[in-house]
Amino acid sequence: MGKKTMSKGLHADYIFNCALETGMRSACVLAADQSMKYDLQQLLAFDHLVVHTGDIHNAPPSLHPNVLQRNGELLVRRPLVEHGLLLMEHKKLVEKIISIDGFYYRATDLASVFIESLTNNYIEELCKRADWAVRMYKDSGDEFFSEVFNAAFDRWRNEFQIAEISIGSDEGLK
Repeated sequence: MGKKTMSKGLHADYIFNCALETGMRSACVLAADQSMKYDLQQLLAFDHLVVHTGDIHNAPPSLHPNVLQRNGELLVRRPLVEHGLLLMEHKKLVEKIISIDGFYYRATDLASVFIESLTNNYIEELCKRADWAVRMYKDSGDEFFSEVFNAAFDRWRNEFQIAEISIGSDEGLK
Protein backbone atom coordinates (compact mmCIF):
# COMPACT_ATOMS: atom_id res chain seq x y z
CA MET A 1 0.00 0.00 0.00
CA GLY A 2 2.80 2.42 0.88
CA LYS A 3 4.46 1.83 -2.46
CA LYS A 4 1.31 2.67 -4.41
CA THR A 5 0.80 5.92 -2.55
CA MET A 6 4.41 6.95 -2.99
CA SER A 7 4.52 6.24 -6.72
CA LYS A 8 1.20 8.01 -7.18
CA GLY A 9 2.65 11.26 -5.80
CA LEU A 10 5.97 11.17 -7.65
CA HIS A 11 5.47 12.17 -11.25
CA ALA A 12 8.40 13.12 -13.48
CA ASP A 13 6.86 16.54 -14.21
CA TYR A 14 6.73 17.31 -10.50
CA ILE A 15 10.22 16.01 -9.73
CA PHE A 16 11.78 18.11 -12.49
CA ASN A 17 9.67 21.18 -11.75
CA CYS A 18 9.50 21.46 -7.98
CA ALA A 19 10.93 24.18 -5.75
CA LEU A 20 13.65 21.86 -4.48
CA GLU A 21 15.06 21.14 -7.93
CA THR A 22 14.80 24.67 -9.31
CA GLY A 23 16.27 25.96 -6.06
CA MET A 24 19.18 23.52 -6.29
CA ARG A 25 19.84 24.57 -9.87
CA SER A 26 19.93 28.23 -8.79
CA ALA A 27 22.16 27.39 -5.83
CA CYS A 28 24.57 25.55 -8.14
CA VAL A 29 24.69 28.50 -10.54
CA LEU A 30 25.24 30.97 -7.71
CA ALA A 31 27.88 28.78 -6.07
CA ALA A 32 29.77 28.38 -9.37
CA ASP A 33 31.26 31.84 -8.74
CA GLN A 34 30.39 33.28 -5.36
CA SER A 35 31.63 36.72 -6.39
CA MET A 36 28.70 36.98 -8.81
CA LYS A 37 25.12 38.00 -8.06
CA TYR A 38 22.18 37.61 -10.41
CA ASP A 39 18.65 38.92 -10.61
CA LEU A 40 15.58 36.73 -11.03
CA GLN A 41 15.52 37.12 -14.83
CA GLN A 42 19.14 36.01 -15.12
CA LEU A 43 18.53 33.03 -12.83
CA LEU A 44 15.49 32.11 -14.89
CA ALA A 45 17.71 32.08 -17.98
CA PHE A 46 20.36 30.01 -16.19
CA ASP A 47 17.69 27.56 -15.01
CA HIS A 48 16.64 26.83 -18.57
CA LEU A 49 20.17 26.86 -19.86
CA VAL A 50 21.74 24.39 -17.42
CA VAL A 51 19.21 21.68 -18.27
CA HIS A 52 19.22 22.32 -22.04
CA THR A 53 22.91 22.94 -22.72
CA GLY A 54 22.71 20.58 -25.70
CA ASP A 55 20.84 23.31 -27.59
CA ILE A 56 24.10 25.27 -27.80
CA HIS A 57 27.02 24.51 -30.10
CA ASN A 58 30.13 23.19 -28.29
CA ALA A 59 28.32 22.85 -24.98
CA PRO A 60 27.94 19.85 -22.69
CA PRO A 61 25.03 17.53 -23.52
CA SER A 62 21.64 18.45 -22.06
CA LEU A 63 21.00 17.38 -18.49
CA HIS A 64 17.29 16.74 -19.15
CA PRO A 65 15.73 14.96 -22.14
CA ASN A 66 15.19 17.06 -25.24
CA VAL A 67 11.43 16.84 -25.35
CA LEU A 68 9.34 18.62 -27.96
CA GLN A 69 7.90 22.02 -27.03
CA ARG A 70 10.48 22.55 -24.28
CA ASN A 71 11.09 26.10 -25.47
CA GLY A 72 7.73 27.15 -24.03
CA GLU A 73 9.14 26.31 -20.59
CA LEU A 74 10.61 29.80 -20.45
CA LEU A 75 7.13 31.24 -20.22
CA VAL A 76 6.07 29.20 -17.18
CA ARG A 77 9.29 28.77 -15.20
CA ARG A 78 9.37 32.11 -13.39
CA PRO A 79 7.18 31.10 -10.40
CA LEU A 80 9.05 27.79 -10.13
CA VAL A 81 12.41 29.55 -9.94
CA GLU A 82 11.00 32.11 -7.48
CA HIS A 83 9.75 29.34 -5.19
CA GLY A 84 13.06 27.54 -5.48
CA LEU A 85 14.98 30.67 -4.52
CA LEU A 86 12.68 31.22 -1.54
CA LEU A 87 13.35 27.66 -0.38
CA MET A 88 17.12 28.07 -0.77
CA GLU A 89 16.95 31.42 1.02
CA HIS A 90 14.99 29.83 3.87
CA LYS A 91 17.66 27.11 4.15
CA LYS A 92 20.42 29.80 4.21
CA LEU A 93 22.00 28.58 0.95
CA VAL A 94 21.10 31.75 -0.96
CA GLU A 95 20.71 35.31 0.17
CA LYS A 96 18.69 38.10 -1.39
CA ILE A 97 20.46 41.41 -1.82
CA ILE A 98 18.35 44.53 -2.03
CA SER A 99 20.03 47.38 -3.87
CA ILE A 100 19.04 50.57 -5.61
CA ASP A 101 19.13 48.59 -8.89
CA GLY A 102 16.73 45.90 -7.66
CA PHE A 103 16.83 42.47 -6.06
CA TYR A 104 19.77 40.15 -6.59
CA TYR A 105 20.69 36.73 -5.29
CA ARG A 106 24.04 35.26 -4.34
CA ALA A 107 25.22 32.04 -2.77
CA THR A 108 26.14 31.93 0.89
CA ASP A 109 29.28 30.13 2.09
CA LEU A 110 27.00 27.31 3.20
CA ALA A 111 25.83 26.72 -0.41
CA SER A 112 29.19 25.42 -1.63
CA VAL A 113 29.64 23.23 1.43
CA PHE A 114 26.15 21.79 1.02
CA ILE A 115 26.49 21.18 -2.73
CA GLU A 116 29.91 19.55 -2.31
CA SER A 117 28.43 17.19 0.30
CA LEU A 118 25.94 15.81 -2.24
CA THR A 119 27.29 12.79 -4.05
CA ASN A 120 24.76 11.84 -6.69
CA ASN A 121 25.54 11.93 -10.39
CA TYR A 122 22.75 14.40 -11.20
CA ILE A 123 24.21 17.09 -8.89
CA GLU A 124 27.73 16.49 -10.25
CA GLU A 125 26.49 16.90 -13.83
CA LEU A 126 24.39 19.93 -12.85
CA CYS A 127 27.42 21.61 -11.27
CA LYS A 128 29.50 21.01 -14.42
CA ARG A 129 26.82 22.69 -16.53
CA ALA A 130 26.40 25.53 -14.02
CA ASP A 131 30.17 26.16 -14.10
CA TRP A 132 30.11 26.13 -17.90
CA ALA A 133 27.12 28.49 -18.11
CA VAL A 134 28.59 30.96 -15.61
CA ARG A 135 31.92 30.99 -17.51
CA MET A 136 30.08 31.64 -20.79
CA TYR A 137 28.04 34.41 -19.16
CA LYS A 138 31.12 36.04 -17.64
CA ASP A 139 32.81 36.03 -21.07
CA SER A 140 29.86 37.52 -22.97
CA GLY A 141 27.46 39.07 -20.44
CA ASP A 142 23.79 39.43 -21.26
CA GLU A 143 24.62 39.04 -24.99
CA PHE A 144 25.13 35.33 -24.26
CA PHE A 145 21.56 35.03 -22.97
CA SER A 146 20.23 37.07 -25.90
CA GLU A 147 21.82 34.75 -28.47
CA VAL A 148 20.70 31.58 -26.69
CA PHE A 149 17.13 32.72 -26.06
CA ASN A 150 16.57 34.34 -29.43
CA ALA A 151 17.36 30.95 -30.94
CA ALA A 152 15.02 29.27 -28.42
CA PHE A 153 12.19 31.67 -29.24
CA ASP A 154 12.71 31.05 -32.96
CA ARG A 155 12.37 27.30 -32.32
CA TRP A 156 9.32 27.94 -30.14
CA ARG A 157 7.67 30.07 -32.82
CA ASN A 158 8.32 27.31 -35.35
CA GLU A 159 6.82 24.70 -33.00
CA PHE A 160 3.75 26.91 -32.64
CA GLN A 161 3.43 27.29 -36.41
CA ILE A 162 3.78 23.54 -36.97
CA ALA A 163 1.07 22.88 -34.36
CA GLU A 164 -1.17 25.50 -35.97
CA ILE A 165 -0.73 23.93 -39.44
CA SER A 166 -1.43 20.48 -37.99
CA ILE A 167 -4.61 21.67 -36.28
CA GLY A 168 -5.80 23.52 -39.37
CA SER A 169 -5.25 20.69 -41.86
CA ASP A 170 -7.77 18.01 -42.74
CA GLU A 171 -5.22 15.35 -41.72
CA GLY A 172 -5.01 16.86 -38.24
CA LEU A 173 -8.75 16.15 -37.82
CA LYS A 174 -8.53 12.45 -38.68
